Amino acid sequence: MVNGFLAHDLLWGLTPEQLPADAPLWVVEVMSEGQPVVVRRALSAADQIAVGVRGALREQRFPTLMAVEAIQRRVRPEDLCHVESDRDLPALQVLAQLRPMLDTCGWVWGVSGSAGFELASGVTALHERSDLDLILRTPQPLDRVQAQELLTWLDAAACPVDMQLQTPLGAVALREWAGPAKRVLLKNAREARLVNDPWHPQEHTA
Repeated sequence: MVNGFLAHDLLWGLTPEQLPADAPLWVVEVMSEGQPVVVRRALSAADQIAVGVRGALREQRFPTLMAVEAIQRRVRPEDLCHVESDRDLPALQVLAQLRPMLDTCGWVWGVSGSAGFELASGVTALHERSDLDLILRTPQPLDRVQAQELLTWLDAAACPVDMQLQTPLGAVALREWAGPAKRVLLKNAREARLVNDPWHPQEHTA
């Protein structure tokens, strides 16, 4: 958690005037259009939030800071679960297919990545080969057998699905937690490190 905001939250209110002087022209243009920024995992002062600006191209990603007082609107990944789109793309088709299963899985889930950005903002971000990025809020442990069962569902989809488990200590890829490796990569605002159990800090190993 960063100042009460979580990674993948979308925030509106950052203006070109608030950008650093060395911001690329494409960043200034995107912010001039009133597009949202994405909360990222990084430390910041209490009155600021670490965010990322998305451009039209995959390589156009710009990290910066946003004043908390500048935030006008916030959309979380879980706010987008049932947002509909009239665009006929594989990622959105898969989202519709997975929705009933995810709604009954017992966990809070959400849409992130390009799909989440497009559903929240109306800005075209998806294409025919886009993956579907999802998050699963897991305040309590999800065991590896459950993770494997969930991954089986996702891997049967018509496009690649990437799900992150959001634990109280950070995020871990579902695919890693469902895999055979003893340790998995846990990412939070302070660091990324290999751990045995993403839910129990006393069992973390360097």
